[in-house]
Amino acid sequence: MLERLNEAMARIEDDLDREVDVKRLARIAGTSEYHLRRLFSALAGIPLSEYIRRRRLTKAAGEVLSGQDSLLDIAVRWGYGSNEAFARAFKAMHGIGPQEARTRRKALQSQQILTFKLVVEGSTSMEYRIVEKEAFQVVGRGTRVPLVHLGMNPAIVEFIKGIGMPALERMKSMSNGEPEGLLALTFNQEGVEEGDHLDYFHGVVTSQEPPSDMEAMTVPKNTWAVFRAEGPYPETIQYMWRDVYTQWFPSNSYQSVEGPSMLQTQINGDTATAELWIPVTS
Repeated sequence: MLERLNEAMARIEDDLDREVDVKRLARIAGTSEYHLRRLFSALAGIPLSEYIRRRRLTKAAGEVLSGQDSLLDIAVRWGYGSNEAFARAFKAMHGIGPQEARTRRKALQSQQILTFKLVVEGSTSMEYRIVEKEAFQVVGRGTRVPLVHLGMNPAIVEFIKGIGMPALERMKSMSNGEPEGLLALTFNQEGVEEGDHLDYFHGVVTSQEPPSDMEAMTVPKNTWAVFRAEGPYPETIQYMWRDVYTQWFPSNSYQSVEGPSMLQTQINGDTATAELWIPVTS
């Protein structure tokens, strides 16, 4: 998998001066476009589109400093329709505009070409199972929240607090399907950087009709990879997400598919036991 992913990275370099066809990259990597984007973001720490943008601006920076071509020619070559649009993007990455960079010959930022390798530490194992599940209903409440990589997510904490214990207890009493108990569903994530937004839904799997103060969402039939972890809260949960995409997916034949991921957590003091459900295909 990683060898084919690196072939896709080489294709990006070949296509930087034209449209980069992400569907073609996915075919080279032997995966879907959705999974390629999610896998790349987890491995690289930035979205694929941002990496491509930064590689183009790295190439453009060298041409700006060389002084051989006009700034407009450089802007058009790297996909910008005007000097203004190019200058904004250039300054966002390098901290100064292209004209200033050319005049003052200042050092600029560089996005290095990425290659990937799998480091197998061997000190821990990842417990997982594969579950085939028909479509089901989740009843609860949802919102949109910013992404937080480490520590508690204040927006989620406040949202759950706003639901209130009486409503949460009523949710729990409605649970009559797998996964059991209260679940955190996340989907429609716009990126992987701190502060990027995603949809969050807090509820239970149930066949009952939703009460008037709650809403229902239908989760389609899927194959699920189910991971289990235990350790300090909330780090164990956040590390589990990271390890699934950076270690488990690259070394297995499964790919993630579009759909909500589900997290069921039991907290005992500072320790959490968590089960993470991710929709996959083989």
